[in-house]
Amino acid sequence: MPRPITPVPRSHNPFAQDDLVRDANGALTYPGAPATLIDALHAHVAARPEAEAVVELGGERLTYAELWRRAARVSGGLRALGVTRGDRVAVRCAAGTDWALAFWGTVMAGAVAVAVNTRSAPPEVEFVLADAGVKLDLPSGGTLPDGDPYVATGLDASDVATLFYTSGTTGRPKGVPTTHEAFVTNAENVIRSFGLPRDAGPDLRTLISVPLFHVTGCNAQFVVAACLGGTSVIMPALDLARLTTALTEERISFLVTVPAVYSLLLRHPAFAGADVSGVRWLAYGGAPIAPPLVRALKDAFPAAAVLNGYGMTETASLITVLPDQDSADHADSVGYAVPSVDLGVAPTGDDPYTGELVVRGVTVTSGYWRRPEATAEAMVDGWLRTGDIVRVDDSGRVHLVDRLKDVINRGGENISSVEVEAVLLSAPGVADAAVLAVPDDVMGEKVGAVLVADGPGIDVAEVIAHCRDQLADFKVPQYATVVTRALPRNAGGKLLKGRLREQVCWGDPLR
Repeated sequence: MPRPITPVPRSHNPFAQDDLVRDANGALTYPGAPATLIDALHAHVAARPEAEAVVELGGERLTYAELWRRAARVSGGLRALGVTRGDRVAVRCAAGTDWALAFWGTVMAGAVAVAVNTRSAPPEVEFVLADAGVKLDLPSGGTLPDGDPYVATGLDASDVATLFYTSGTTGRPKGVPTTHEAFVTNAENVIRSFGLPRDAGPDLRTLISVPLFHVTGCNAQFVVAACLGGTSVIMPALDLARLTTALTEERISFLVTVPAVYSLLLRHPAFAGADVSGVRWLAYGGAPIAPPLVRALKDAFPAAAVLNGYGMTETASLITVLPDQDSADHADSVGYAVPSVDLGVAPTGDDPYTGELVVRGVTVTSGYWRRPEATAEAMVDGWLRTGDIVRVDDSGRVHLVDRLKDVINRGGENISSVEVEAVLLSAPGVADAAVLAVPDDVMGEKVGAVLVADGPGIDVAEVIAHCRDQLADFKVPQYATVVTRALPRNAGGKLLKGRLREQVCWGDPLR
């Protein structure tokens, strides 16, 4: 970033900052916020112990008192197994009450919850467990530790609470340490930017159908509900018919998912005639959205504010929010900076407000776990490089233009092209490979593979089977084409994907 960073002005930003103060590092903070996640949860355990805290659809229902008691026993069990402050504990439970108890139990022990993608293939899981230096693994289907109740004392805002893993251009997942302060600050950003009432309490019931091992489900829903004394209603696996009935049966008021799921939901037979009058906040993110879908959502959920949230694992979730009043006329925008985040643009040309988006604030990670080189590349003069090329309009709204990172966004799941290419190159009969995004009306993008044969030919089915053994299902190519010519590269050997996109004809998806 050779040019000076252009700060994004807040003159038209609708989100109030009146009570925020800058800390010694110049970052915006909420002075009255709880110091830790434990403090945030305990406030509602004390105030409303019998209110529902966590509900697993088809499973258990936990009040705040029950959640606290059982999580403290998990914490005690972890301590009895030798887990101490700062140790990493892998949380691989399926979405539901076990995940909630494992997460809170780990945090109460003063340890670091490593949120592992439950859709990962065994080699991917092994890498994360080794990279994080996990002391204890809590796999899906296992019995949670149990012991005398224990709640760590002496934790502060700067202590790391979780490690989320994100795939980047290197192909290997990178651990992102997230502090207690980042969690609590992000929750406050969600509350203010979405317009969630401070006194919502039990009336705030959020249906979590996105993964809890991602920051959207965990940070922007699960933790937000806990900070408001609301209820996290967890769907173990996406089921559109069950989701529709849950909106009414569970009195859902706050719904978050990706555009692809909303598009499928509106077309699902079970949704026709469903009573969704209780839904007051409808948020989407993770992928671009078509303006007609925004209008369709407003028609289908007439009592709800429709909001777009844009963020990253590295920022503990939200960076910007497009408020309801802008959602129809500016559907191509991801909105304005949330209250505690400063935005800047590193210009790529003559326009100071077009270039790579950079961000700073207490929700931004201080660096990648044990990756000093990656941290040095991502952090420049205190700003985090997002890898997204944006245009900021005269009102301060951010519009995504392009990506610097070679990442495919499949229905909100970020997929590293480099990671998939590495697996393809290890497949039998493959001499060279390139992975490209294939546009898709529902998922936004899907994974396409361009293969060069090492010899007489390639058995595509064998290559795909190899990928299924090495990659999570959503990363496996759904399109593949075999070419006989060399892939286009520059003098330095870098793949020219722009030229390749112009040459490829995908045909039908793989079955």
